[in-house]
Amino acid sequence: MNYTYILLCSDETLYTGWTNDLENRVRCHNEKKGAKYTKTRTPVTLVYYETFDTKQEAQKREYAIKKMSRKEKILLISSDLNPVKE
Repeated sequence: MNYTYILLCSDETLYTGWTNDLENRVRCHNEKKGAKYTKTRTPVTLVYYETFDTKQEAQKREYAIKKMSRKEKILLISSDLNPVKE
């Protein structure tokens, strides 16, 4: 399984990425072994994710989310389709 995810950083910014091991990736971000962007913004919290069958689908969705405005991302996170809210 492949995931596109959004993290809420300690400075209230949002980070979007993709992975094939969501739990491990979030842990890596919090251990400052993740992306350069999140290293100085820990702790991070997983606030949204989607699942995909292929890496390419996850990367395509990551790109689309990164092009969204912050307001659009907040709406996505707030949507009833967000599995983190369950």
